[in-house]
Amino acid sequence: MLRIITRLLVLAAIALATSPFAFAQCPPTVPVQGAPPPAPLPVFPADNWWNLDIRTAPVDPNSASYIAFINNGGTRRLHPDFGGEASPGSVDIYGFPYAVVDGNQAKQAVTFQYWDESDGVNYSTGAGVPFYPIPAQAITQNHWVEGGAPANVDQRSSGDRHLLMVDCTNRTVYELYNVYYNPTQAKWYAGSGAFFDFKNNNRRPDGWTSADAAGLAIYPGLVRYDDAGNAAVTDIGHAFRVTVRATNGYVFPASHRAGTTTGALPMGARLRLKASVDVNARTSDPISRKIFQAMQKYGLIVADNGSDMYISGTFDVRWNNDVLNPAFSSLSASDFEVVALGWNPPPTSAAALNSVSASPNPVVGGNASTGTVGLTAAAPAGGATVALSSASPAFSVPASITVPTGATGANFSITTAVVTSPNTGTLSATYSGVTKTTTLTVNPVPAAVLSSLTLSPTAVVGGSPSTGTITLNAAAPAGGATVALSSSNTGVAKVPASVVVPAGSTSATFTVTTFLPKRNTSATISATYAGVGKTAALTVKRR
Repeated sequence: MLRIITRLLVLAAIALATSPFAFAQCPPTVPVQGAPPPAPLPVFPADNWWNLDIRTAPVDPNSASYIAFINNGGTRRLHPDFGGEASPGSVDIYGFPYAVVDGNQAKQAVTFQYWDESDGVNYSTGAGVPFYPIPAQAITQNHWVEGGAPANVDQRSSGDRHLLMVDCTNRTVYELYNVYYNPTQAKWYAGSGAFFDFKNNNRRPDGWTSADAAGLAIYPGLVRYDDAGNAAVTDIGHAFRVTVRATNGYVFPASHRAGTTTGALPMGARLRLKASVDVNARTSDPISRKIFQAMQKYGLIVADNGSDMYISGTFDVRWNNDVLNPAFSSLSASDFEVVALGWNPPPTSAAALNSVSASPNPVVGGNASTGTVGLTAAAPAGGATVALSSASPAFSVPASITVPTGATGANFSITTAVVTSPNTGTLSATYSGVTKTTTLTVNPVPAAVLSSLTLSPTAVVGGSPSTGTITLNAAAPAGGATVALSSSNTGVAKVPASVVVPAGSTSATFTVTTFLPKRNTSATISATYAGVGKTAALTVKRR
């Protein structure tokens, strides 16, 4: 009997592990590049625009004209805009890499070009606040940023340089466009940035971009090998991101325009592979067949200007482009039809208030936090106006926020005051007789904040030490300031777990111990104190 029970438990565990809807844990080590996404899948609720079954959606009356525009007098064939390394071991890659982090990843401030349409910003000053969980590895290591080169290489003028971060603890995603880390200033820069919660259908405010031109999240629309290449996943379950050479305005679910070309599709338009297309006749590759079947059921969503009919996917060395490229080329724009522009099926049930939250939480007084309200279903015609209130003098909120028609959530700004001691208060939201609350903690500005981390020298021969210097912006408090230290590559560079800046002092030094590498390599040294992190790069040479 015990043997039978044990066998049943083992079979149940296997079934749970292989189910595409199993609730996955965070990877054993984070941050990590390209780990499977947190379950349940697909990301976002089942009624999110990325996950809708569009097989019965009406065809737009101008579908043929839009397809003709894409074909541009010829035949425009599909192309997989994803793959592995450009050549074995190369810096250059194909597709979108993404980082998986957990809820403990230190938040970084980013200075944005388009700050007024980005998240993680103090909108009264335009300055970024600690908001984005950017791994230190992205600064100096290859394959964390789109294009392949690390973030401290400035390629903003030659590529989109997206950086995507999935928080596996909270099931959220942070996305940045056109990133660059300035090592001299120890600052992050980007064109724009956006935050999305996988647990609701929050849409960007009309007119706002995201890290994508259409104002949509990028990650949920990527073709991922963990879906397509997993035999246990029979239905990929979501639409794919597609680019076209030009666009004209935007329609739901997009929120932002990036062109006014007559005859072109708008951002947010949906293309559907015709039901009459026999995908089995086009390719014998099971992975490509599964992708094509998703194009028939969930379609493509126009998300950016680029090459016509380029389908976006993840960077993953398991992709085989010698198979994918000819398979995709078997399909052309003429195999697709355009779904009625702005198609948005009505909600299946009345919307009720589901949640209210704030991020970051806690927050340092004087910095902005972003509040989010979520509904159980899409907001009705005219939207859903949710009343807001604060029970704390340390933060204030607008009187209400309106969830747009068809959306299931909306964000609002929380203004915080400078405080002398921690202050925790209640934030309330009310809609249609239902009230939800959360608490927000506003902390005082630390008396001493980590100002810089420097290394001298910044390049050493393995076996030689480097000296690190920690500097605070003010004198350390009584008892000293314990600054946590870490190295991204302990095989070549080790640091003590922490260094103490003595009370009344503003700096302290520590030794970086190095080891002889097989080849020239680098390590990122990180320091964290009072919620502020700094990094410095160290090159360790063989000779």
